[in-house]
Amino acid sequence: MIYPTKIIKSLNAALFLILCFSLLLHSNSSGSQSLETKARHALMIDMETDTVIFEKAADVQMPPASMSKLMTIYMIFEKLKAGKLNLKDRFIVSEKAWRKGGSKMFVRVNRRVTIGDLLRGIIVQSGNDACIVIAEGLAGSEEAFADEMNSKAAEIGLKNSQFKNATGWPAKGHFMSARDLAILSTKLIKEFPDYYPMFAEKNFRYSKIKQGNRNPLLYRRGGADGLKTGHTEASGYGLTASAQREGRRLLLVLNGLSSSRERASEATRILDWGFQATKVYNLFKKGEAVGKADTWLGKEGKVPLIVDKNIKITMPRLARADMKVKLIFNNPIPAPVAKGTVVGSILINAPGMEDIRIPVKTARHIEELGFFGRINAAIKYLLYGKLGS
Repeated sequence: MIYPTKIIKSLNAALFLILCFSLLLHSNSSGSQSLETKARHALMIDMETDTVIFEKAADVQMPPASMSKLMTIYMIFEKLKAGKLNLKDRFIVSEKAWRKGGSKMFVRVNRRVTIGDLLRGIIVQSGNDACIVIAEGLAGSEEAFADEMNSKAAEIGLKNSQFKNATGWPAKGHFMSARDLAILSTKLIKEFPDYYPMFAEKNFRYSKIKQGNRNPLLYRRGGADGLKTGHTEASGYGLTASAQREGRRLLLVLNGLSSSRERASEATRILDWGFQATKVYNLFKKGEAVGKADTWLGKEGKVPLIVDKNIKITMPRLARADMKVKLIFNNPIPAPVAKGTVVGSILINAPGMEDIRIPVKTARHIEELGFFGRINAAIKYLLYGKLGS
């Protein structure tokens, strides 16, 4: 059952005041916002709350070009973290790797190259040759490594990805989706903090050849610190990028743009929009009481209801004024009441975003009344409508 009067009373007082202030502040504002892009595929996520801010054909399979090198990098990072590889370990350069076309770090055939140099050759220089050296060093052949990439993709939840090589070189059946690239990039950022800073390196020199990082956002003011560009005739120009401003991190995937200039301008524009048009709002703190429920035949008449984690949401700034928060639970709760029992939820909705439901739990244990106490409470309820003891 839902009791509207009790719902309002049970809301956190500070939140209620903030909502009222926001309503006054934005009473003449529209809660709807729109964004369009020239990219064929796009996805932008707020990493703090894992909220999708914008998407376009995000689950459609597409040629990822060199952005699929992020999976090759993930495989290396994972082995480094597990101690199965060391940055000083060396892999030998095969003739296949040496001859590979496209972007290169210019490794030399039959030379041994450190994992550290190969990683930078992939991340900074987008070296196809470096990817093949890694694939052959880890799995014996690029084909076998691609099989391992596919197994890892399934393991980490990539639902629209299939790899035929380690480089992103055009091949039938080699594809990813924008959402899968976002999932993979999120894992690279969160799981490998010791190695992720490599993505922010602006240049790398190998074989006396200095090459700059192909990520155009690294050279602009905007907090970008990764990840990877891509381009083939089939894919168009793409970019998987992450930027951090004032402690808040957004992740953006774009693909299918017409030029490198358009890629840079679209990525900058969309990230700027994401930071300016949306905001993370702190609603409740872990363990904070969000309301109280009556108990039926309990030794205490009420039990506090809490959330067991900090509650933050990302939403459009202009939609904040129309945000509605409701506490929903069945009242009263029969005793005995065990601490930590989920008895209801907080429902949050606002224009332009999906409803959010957050479980609420009982804050403490409430014992049941004894036999005579239950009889007394039942009589009081029948006579006066009073719950509890």
